[in-house]
Amino acid sequence: MAGGLLDNKRGNRRSRYRPMAEINVTPLVDVMLVLLIVFMITAPLITSGVSVNLPHANAKPVNTDATPITITINAAGDVYLQNSKVALTNLVATLQQIAKNNTDRRIFVRGDTSVPYGTMLKVMATITDGGFDKVALLAQQPTPSAR
Repeated sequence: MAGGLLDNKRGNRRSRYRPMAEINVTPLVDVMLVLLIVFMITAPLITSGVSVNLPHANAKPVNTDATPITITINAAGDVYLQNSKVALTNLVATLQQIAKNNTDRRIFVRGDTSVPYGTMLKVMATITDGGFDKVALLAQQPTPSAR
């Protein structure tokens, strides 16, 4: 402020309104750090694809908020919804009753290792044709001595 008063006394009006030549980069750095953190958190979520877990895979368990619906196919090819046996033709109707028509519920499909691939595919196709799109295969975690 004193510099401004001295300039007025000298009559040099030009120096009073000089533009500031310094750039304050602190706000720019703050914004860039926030964006870096946002992208670091969201990048792994964007690259999600179809997760397929085969028997004895080293995959980590999936964390979900709601209790998932489990469909099991035993060695004989029988389909079980939770703990009750269900015909493949009635599977979607029973799923919709359990899920209360909420097609966003996660569904886990477990299959015996001796179940043919075609049977597993038929069950999963029936589920997805019924409108459920969050279907995942479950795998048994290997024992530490098997590694």
